[in-house]
Amino acid sequence: MGSITNEEKAAILVLSLEEEYASEVMKHLKPSEIKRLGKFMSRVSTISSDTISSISKEFCSLAKEKGRLISVRDDFTRNIVMKAVGEAEAENILSEVSSVRCDDNPITEKLRDVDPKVLMDFTRSEHPQTIALILAHLKPEKAAQILENFTPEMQFEITRRMATLKSVPQEYIDEIAQTLEKEIVSGATTSQDIGGVRVMADILNKMNRASENSILTALEDTDPELAAGIRNLMLTFDDILQLDDRGLQEILREISSEDIGKALKLVDEGLREKVFRNMSKRGAEMLKEELEIMPPIKVSEAEVSQRAIIEIAKKMEAEGRIVLSRGDVQDEYV
Repeated sequence: MGSITNEEKAAILVLSLEEEYASEVMKHLKPSEIKRLGKFMSRVSTISSDTISSISKEFCSLAKEKGRLISVRDDFTRNIVMKAVGEAEAENILSEVSSVRCDDNPITEKLRDVDPKVLMDFTRSEHPQTIALILAHLKPEKAAQILENFTPEMQFEITRRMATLKSVPQEYIDEIAQTLEKEIVSGATTSQDIGGVRVMADILNKMNRASENSILTALEDTDPELAAGIRNLMLTFDDILQLDDRGLQEILREISSEDIGKALKLVDEGLREKVFRNMSKRGAEMLKEELEIMPPIKVSEAEVSQRAIIEIAKKMEAEGRIVLSRGDVQDEYV
């Protein structure tokens, strides 16, 4: 039992309970605690009865002793988290649990909990390579928020390094960890694959259009091949509107009329008509009326709606409900 951490013991205890009781326990935990437990729970396939018995005694018999192996169903963690915090919050927590399974190190977990404003102040005076390494450990939304605060020249330097990051030497990470320990977080990480073209594409997808174009233009001037690789992995609102009719109809059923109305403010008439054709007659009429009476909105507001729709499309693609093509890359069907 000495090799099992307290968090792992808590997770095993929860897994030993029936879903109804497990969800009651989870209701009393903070989201950050649920994430930590969920990370371990999602990796477990079986738990021996001896382990459960020992942990149950340690927790003053709070769990029932099992005389067999517990087979943890694939949907067990999802079900108890949903019952504890509701479907919407559960999806956020479970997506983070999934994203950190292969990225399980102290610096990553702690950086994700740091306020973006604190990270902005910290990275302001750092070398672009250091900033690139830090941003590569963050979720794309937070990384984009920080990246937007740099000058176009600095954005270019950072993104160029992020897109080419691969395996980072342990000594370099140790050096950064020591600095972060004094300023923000403590801990170190192991040498691992981070950053790269796909991460950079995800981050640019979260940024405003002006910053996105500025960065890509700068990259194209110095490394056209790298810029093309990033563009090919980025998903734009126009890419979504290039879906076949069936795929577009699938997406339209999932998004709000407010978001689609604002998003269409930035597209040409031809693409608007394609959207109208893939709606019911009544739905298309209502959307047209909404667009006619909608007051002028900021470009940034329309872009927010477009990005919200992009996120829905990416989720649907991950679920296998639609097939998306990015940029100029077109897959053939056989």
